Amino acid sequence: MSPLPPTVQFIDLLAAAALLLWGLRLIRTGVMRAFGATLRQWISRATSNRVVAALWGLLATLGLQSSTATAVITGSFAARGIMTAPMAQAVMLGANLGTATVAALLSVDVHWVASLCILAGVVGFSMARATRGRGIGRALLGLGLMLLALRLMGEVTAPLQHSRTLALVIAGLGEAPLVAALLAAGLAVLSASSLAVVLLVMVLAGGGLIETVPALALVAGANVGGAVTPWLAVAAEGPAARRITLGNLAVRIAGAALVLLFAAPLADLLDEAVSDHGQRVIAAHLAFSAVLLLLFLPLVGPLCRLVERFLPDPPEGRRGAAFLDESLLDTPAMALAVAARETLRVGDLVGEMLERSRQALLANDEFAAQEVSRLEPDIDRLTEAIKLYITRLSRAELDEDDVRRANEITSFAINLEHMGDIIETGLADAALKKIRKRLAFSPEGGAELAEVHERTVANLRLAQAVFLGRDADLARQLVESKIEIRRLEALSSERHLGRLRAGRPEAMETSTIHLDLLRDLKRLNAHLTSVAHPILTEIGVLRESRMRSLSSGRNLAEPVGPER
Repeated sequence: MSPLPPTVQFIDLLAAAALLLWGLRLIRTGVMRAFGATLRQWISRATSNRVVAALWGLLATLGLQSSTATAVITGSFAARGIMTAPMAQAVMLGANLGTATVAALLSVDVHWVASLCILAGVVGFSMARATRGRGIGRALLGLGLMLLALRLMGEVTAPLQHSRTLALVIAGLGEAPLVAALLAAGLAVLSASSLAVVLLVMVLAGGGLIETVPALALVAGANVGGAVTPWLAVAAEGPAARRITLGNLAVRIAGAALVLLFAAPLADLLDEAVSDHGQRVIAAHLAFSAVLLLLFLPLVGPLCRLVERFLPDPPEGRRGAAFLDESLLDTPAMALAVAARETLRVGDLVGEMLERSRQALLANDEFAAQEVSRLEPDIDRLTEAIKLYITRLSRAELDEDDVRRANEITSFAINLEHMGDIIETGLADAALKKIRKRLAFSPEGGAELAEVHERTVANLRLAQAVFLGRDADLARQLVESKIEIRRLEALSSERHLGRLRAGRPEAMETSTIHLDLLRDLKRLNAHLTSVAHPILTEIGVLRESRMRSLSSGRNLAEPVGPER
């Protein structure tokens, strides 16, 4: 049989690499769906000492088949204060060794295991009804596909051993190890997996295509690239999470620099210790992670302090609490004032989310919808800070008025947080669905939604004024506005149904989105109205279920409380 053309061989190699990545993804998602909660608990408990933390990092990565997934979980724990920075760095050092261990396990050449895993995975996924069973089936299928991909890579690269062009390229990499390291790092970032790159290098080395020196450089570069992906993945988690992944990246860069500096003697040592070319790559990968673990595990404390100097906490601004002064906790009146001011900042962020969602809905601005998701974590962070501040204040001696005001601040902050969730999961998601499906509201429907949206923004400003000034007239006006919102919602729903009966295509395409938006806007207004209830109850205007006019007793509002 004549050899395949080089172009076909290259496509086959890319296809095998793609299958390898797909199998890795199946393992990761399968394990997360089957045991994700358990793995998170394991990692969160890895705080007793650095050795235990490293061990849990190794075990978690063996399960997830990805140090990136472990890094994202660990970074989120560090950002929330669940895990200290030194313990998180220890987890990452263990995770690096876990990835190398996974590569060693996958390098075992047992052909029938791939077929068995694929068969068991398909049967298990098809027959299982529970999430855990389907996750295990998915993971087994992914493992089988990865082993199959490695076999295909070996078959594809066998004819390449006689390629003069490839021989020249490999020779060039041997003379320029830094270029080889950068190439591997780039491939690891593009594929989001250092494991896949190391396995590819193993296959090429096993076929006699790569000598030991460039193989060492490629392994070192793959490790550096594998640390870049988690650093990018936690960019939105805050400085604490970014410091964990930045420290891990610094450790791997230091290790790669040492490998490149002593590549020749290390290659001679590896040639003497391991006879098989492919296993030399696996041994180098294991040694790289193990040596870094031994070197840096005792130094995680100084490492964290060094990284914090390069990536300090930002000045308190929009993303952090700007007014919650701890020194004021001994003065309840002033502490409550700054807590109220911080809560108004949360309201401003909710207002910005409302404006972005309106822009996304009516102007088909996908970027504006994505901005909503970027702002929502800020609201969660600020609300959490406000609640903790009020909790610490509550330990002091507070009079009845201070207790009432503290409860009002906490309640309004929580309602604003719920509004942020509704805007993100309701309004912004509906906007993205409308944009991606290229749908359009009818002119009348769009105008109706815009009116309810604008009234909601106005009610937010009114609610902030009521919260700040505790003015009874404004509180009454806010509660009365709820009736107007309900009237607009009912009128728009009725008109929308009329357009459906008339067979208007725009109304039929956007019916679910239109009605869901009306429901979510009504819920937002219900949360806003709750700020007026304590004020009106205090002056006797609001009864247990309805508000009445001071002069006539006329009912002016529906039953109180946010509508779900």
